[in-house]
Amino acid sequence: MDHTLQNTHVKLLAFDLLSLAPTPDPATFSRSGKLLSRAEIVGTITSRDHKPSKFIKFTVDDGTGCVPCVLWLNHLTSPYLPRRDPSTVRLIAGVATDFAAKIKIGLVARVRGRIASYRGDVQITVSDVVIEKDPNMEVLHWLDCLRLASKRYDVVVNKS
Repeated sequence: MDHTLQNTHVKLLAFDLLSLAPTPDPATFSRSGKLLSRAEIVGTITSRDHKPSKFIKFTVDDGTGCVPCVLWLNHLTSPYLPRRDPSTVRLIAGVATDFAAKIKIGLVARVRGRIASYRGDVQITVSDVVIEKDPNMEVLHWLDCLRLASKRYDVVVNKS
């Protein structure tokens, strides 16, 4: 397996993201022999489920499919962050709360995060959200995805 894209936010269309193959390592997925762990998608927010102080789950539709996304908001109460400096945890929690306030149905958003699986379905665990003001950004993302797929993601490297 090729590890060159493993820690890069790979630009993907929903169709490609949702068809990634799981690997034995739950933190990585496979596409054409390349390991992926992070992704970037652009599309319209079509659903939103907010559980205050816990998470916000939303769906991004780019025209090729709908990607479930989850933004965790429980940084201040999570048992998984005790080894971090409290001021850093407060900063992370504040940023996540700011992102959550931006997520509204009908807006075009650029979402980046870790590719994860929940109950057998691929989703993105969100690290950042940018609301796009220009609706052409979705088309530009499509073009970037097609170009990167043909020139980088789907290229088979012969190691001889």
